[in-house]
Amino acid sequence: MASVSIWPGSSSFATLSASFYNTPSTGSRPTPFGYYDDDQQFKSTADKVASWCAYRLGYPITDVELQDINFFAAFEEAVTEFGTLVNMYNAKDYMSTLIGTSTSNDLSQRVISTNLGRLVSIAKNYGSEAGSGGNVDWKRGYIQLSPATQSYDLNALWANVSESGNAIEIKRVYHEFTPAIVRYFDPYVGTGAGTQQLLDSFGWGSYSPAVSFLVMPIYADLLRMQAIELNDSIRKSSYTYKIRNNKLTLFPIPQSNINLWFEYVVEEDRNNPIIFPTGSVSDLSNVPYSRIQFQNIKDIGVRWIYQYALAISKEMLGNVRNKYSSIPIPGAETTLNGADLVSQGREEKTNLVTELKELLESMGRQVQMEKEGSIADSVQKQLNKVPLHIYIK
Repeated sequence: MASVSIWPGSSSFATLSASFYNTPSTGSRPTPFGYYDDDQQFKSTADKVASWCAYRLGYPITDVELQDINFFAAFEEAVTEFGTLVNMYNAKDYMSTLIGTSTSNDLSQRVISTNLGRLVSIAKNYGSEAGSGGNVDWKRGYIQLSPATQSYDLNALWANVSESGNAIEIKRVYHEFTPAIVRYFDPYVGTGAGTQQLLDSFGWGSYSPAVSFLVMPIYADLLRMQAIELNDSIRKSSYTYKIRNNKLTLFPIPQSNINLWFEYVVEEDRNNPIIFPTGSVSDLSNVPYSRIQFQNIKDIGVRWIYQYALAISKEMLGNVRNKYSSIPIPGAETTLNGADLVSQGREEKTNLVTELKELLESMGRQVQMEKEGSIADSVQKQLNKVPLHIYIK
């Protein structure tokens, strides 16, 4: 036991820090990682935490087989554990909002404004399929129709040529009747000598089509267009098409050399899952929550950190005393309480972490909204019991 270091009763974090930074080759680092060595509040509190933990472990009534650097390490771990748990729960609470944002933003202890960005991003996938927006470009292409040729291979005629052989999916084919309104107001139909003279007298005869300036009831236009469309559907072959594996079959059979336009998407573009740039938040591993400095933690968190540092110190002291489970004394030997301290330290750490997690869960967005809804309902019930004024004229 003579070789075991005993807590001397005080410590000097500032002295160790100056020794390390002035002569790093021979000095001692105050904490294992040095996360908070430049944090003024941490530096001024470290010695107090060390003394408090030593007193709680029985000093000066009993010897405490720990050094100042052990208490400093426990203090550093407690601050890190608290900050990590807070950041972890914040990241979980706001993950749907943060996905896709830049990883260069420091989010620690900042208010996150929720928005519909993630929902809109998901909705864009459906918009791409419906042709109402989205992240996938709808491209346009065309093929030249040949008289008496009914079937066309769009892969051979367009995809292999214009998309380097990439698979395409046809979204729309512009193969349909000429709109009835165009044929009804065809400028080449003629309107009769009398009507033309009437239009000329108003100075409209030179316009094309002049007939469009006739003031006629809207229902007359609708009836004529319906008559044209009904005539097309009954007396003519319907304009339609079939597509199987991008093999296009047209009805009726084309009778002239014209260009048939269509819209399509490249399947590789639609199936590409990477739409956010490099350096965007993807999961919990790169959410930009940085380490919370001790000076930015207020009383509720500080108290938890002190208790956690004490629990770590108990566990460390228990491990040290387990190395010397019994020591000789005059006429007998005594047994140290290493196992009890280890058990107590681990149990206290577990309880503190559970307590903090439950607190963070109770402060989550969903729980808070439920509480606000309950408060609103209670206020409404109270207001319903308030007598209403009766106004008499």
